[in-house]
Amino acid sequence: MGQSSFGEHAEDADFGFASVPLAEKQARVDQVFHNVAARYDLMNDLMSGGLHRLWKDRLVSMLHVPKARPFALIDVAGGTGDVALRVAKAGGAETHIGVLDINPDMLEIGRRRAAQKGFRLAFVEGNAESLPFPSGVFDAYTIAFGIRNVPRIDAALGEAYRVLRHGGRFLCLEFSQVEGVVLDRLYSAYSFRAIPALGRVVTGDPDAYRYLVESIRRFASVEAFRDKIEAVGFARASFSKLSGGIVAIHSGWKL
Repeated sequence: MGQSSFGEHAEDADFGFASVPLAEKQARVDQVFHNVAARYDLMNDLMSGGLHRLWKDRLVSMLHVPKARPFALIDVAGGTGDVALRVAKAGGAETHIGVLDINPDMLEIGRRRAAQKGFRLAFVEGNAESLPFPSGVFDAYTIAFGIRNVPRIDAALGEAYRVLRHGGRFLCLEFSQVEGVVLDRLYSAYSFRAIPALGRVVTGDPDAYRYLVESIRRFASVEAFRDKIEAVGFARASFSKLSGGIVAIHSGWKL
């Protein structure tokens, strides 16, 4: 069978460096995030040295959230509310935000955080591959560090396109390929040695973070992912690399 640019066969999917039946990947990913949910945001701070906050701030700034007119966002795979709460803070009274995640443990953390900060967000348990929303209802769709964990990435991108209004914007923050041989070697050594060890100390689950590191390495190049975004219908697909290529923000418009 032929292999796609995402390393997926017709009935197989990548799970880190392993190949697993496509039907099993979601359950395996769910278990990873169930195990780390309580310390997920803390681990993001520790792993990135706080840089993930700047990356998410940049993502939200690209939305140009209006203060004085209606704006509807769906943040997918955003259970802990990290991106959604930034959008809520940037928006106004007519900003409406939905947070969708397949993992109830992550969603519960997001609900508590939103309540503590006094924001009313809609938290929905659901699958990125089959969104439980009508077509053409959102002004923007965001997904941060989630798309590479979706078993059927093409289906998730198609759903993103479907639920956006004409003129709506798709933004995806995801890990990328580090630029430069020396930086790549340093980053690889840190990723494969330090991050699982840190995961063991903070969450008690080094294997979860070993998978997450491997999934970054298996993810498509920025050019290949841009082509995937274009293939489902998005116009003006582009990407911007940040922090020497550690991450990239991908953009597309429904025009």
